[in-house]
Amino acid sequence: MINTGATAPSRIHETAVIDATADLGEQVTIGPYCVIGPRVTLEDRVTLGAHVVIERDTTVRRDCRIATGAALGGDPQDLKYAGERTELRIGERTQVREFVTLNRGTAEHGYTEIGSDCLIMAYAHVAHDCIIGNHVVIANAVNMGGHVEIEDWAVIGGMSAIHQFVKIGAHAFVGGTSAVRKDVPPYVKASGSPLRLYGLNAIGLQRRGFPPDVRMELRRAYRMLFQAKLNLHDALLRARAELQPYPEVHRLLEFFARSERGVTL
Repeated sequence: MINTGATAPSRIHETAVIDATADLGEQVTIGPYCVIGPRVTLEDRVTLGAHVVIERDTTVRRDCRIATGAALGGDPQDLKYAGERTELRIGERTQVREFVTLNRGTAEHGYTEIGSDCLIMAYAHVAHDCIIGNHVVIANAVNMGGHVEIEDWAVIGGMSAIHQFVKIGAHAFVGGTSAVRKDVPPYVKASGSPLRLYGLNAIGLQRRGFPPDVRMELRRAYRMLFQAKLNLHDALLRARAELQPYPEVHRLLEFFARSERGVTL
C-alpha cells in the first residue's frame, strides 16, 4: 500500500518495481530501478538510492537512508535455511551505504536486527540472525558470520572479519583488518590477527560523556581483569569485591558470564 497523502507526497521513480503488499509511509524517496519485494515496510522519510533491492519481509524505520546498490532482506546464507518466513528489521535514522548486504534471519532466531542511528559503510555484510545495537559504526567491507551480537556504540574497523556467534560489547573499538574469533568485552580497544586487547577505550568513553569516576573505575577493572596476572576466576572475584558497583562496571563483569566463545584477553 502506497501512502499518497496530498500534504506529504512520496517521490518514487517511474522505473522502480514495488510489490503490491509493500507498505510505504509519507515522504518516502525511491530512486531509479529499485525493487521492493513482498511484505516490505518503509516508514516515513526513508530514502533509497538507485538500484536498491529489498527482497522481502523487511521493515525500515523512519528517516533511514539506503545508498546505491544495497541488497537488503535476502535469504540467509545458511544451508539449514528451508524457506521459512523470517525478517530483517532496521531501526530509525540508520544509514546503509553502497553495496551493503543485510540478510534475514533463520528459524533459530527469526530475524536479523539493526538498531537506530547506526552507520554501516560500503560493502559490509551483516549475516543472518545478527543483532546490532544502537549507534554502532561498521566500517567498509566488514564481514560477519551468523548470530553475531554487537552492542550499543561499538565501532568496528574496516575489512575486519567477525566469526559466527561472537559478541562485541558496548563502546568497544575493534581496529581495522582484525580477525575477531572470540568475544570482545565492553569499553575496550582490540585489534590484530590474532586479536589482542590494547587498553580501555578511554577517548571514546570521554567523548560520550562518561563521568571521570566511572572511567577511573573501569580503568581499575581493566587492570584487574587483564593486567594483574590473575586467573580469570580470581580476577572476577577481586573485581566484584573491590570495585564500586557502577552499572558500567556490572555490565563489564557480567559480560564474562554471558560469553560462550570465550573472551579476548
